[in-house]
Amino acid sequence: MEHPKIEELIARIKTLEAELESELHREYEDFRCEITKKREEVLAKYRRDRQNLFVYLATTPILHLLSAPVIWSVLLPALILDLFVTLYQRICFPIYRIERVRRSDYIIIDRHRLGYLNPIEKLNCLYCSYFNGLIAYVAEIAGRTEQYWCPIRHAARLRSMHSRYQRFFEYGDSESFREGKKGLREELKEIKE
Repeated sequence: MEHPKIEELIARIKTLEAELESELHREYEDFRCEITKKREEVLAKYRRDRQNLFVYLATTPILHLLSAPVIWSVLLPALILDLFVTLYQRICFPIYRIERVRRSDYIIIDRHRLGYLNPIEKLNCLYCSYFNGLIAYVAEIAGRTEQYWCPIRHAARLRSMHSRYQRFFEYGDSESFREGKKGLREELKEIKE
C-alpha cells in the first residue's frame, strides 16, 4: 500500500538531512581553514582557555565526582556489547547477504584532541564519543537485522526511529509484508551510505 504523502515527507526529510550534513561539513571546513591560518594564535587561545586540572576538580560539585564511577561502570558492558555485536554481524551478515556496518562510520574519536580541554575533559569526551557512537553502530546493525527479519512498523508511535524504519511495512498490512519482504532484503545487499 503506497502513501504518496508519507513518501514525499520522507524525501523532504532526507533532503533536509543531506543539506544539514553538508552545512555542518562546510562549517567544519571553514573552521579547519581558520585553524590552519591562525594555528599559533588558536593554540595560544586554547592554552589560555584550558581550565587547570586542580581548579576543575576543586570547582566540580561533589555529587558529580561521586557519580563518575557509576558513569564509568557502564564502560565494561559497552565494550562487551561492542564485541558481541561486531561478532554477530561478522558471522551472520554474510549468511543473510547483508552489507556489514562499518564501525568507523559511527564511532568517531576526535574531540579529545582539542587543546582547550584538560585531561579529565578529554577522557570524558573519549567516553562520550565511544559510547554514543557505539549506540548508533548497534542501532544500525539492529535496524538492518530488523529490516531483514521483521520490517513491520509498530502500531504505537515511536519516539525515535532508526535509519531503516521508514522502509518498513505498515502495521497489519500482511499483503505488503508478504509481497515486499524480499525486496527489502535485496536492498540490504547494496546499501550505499
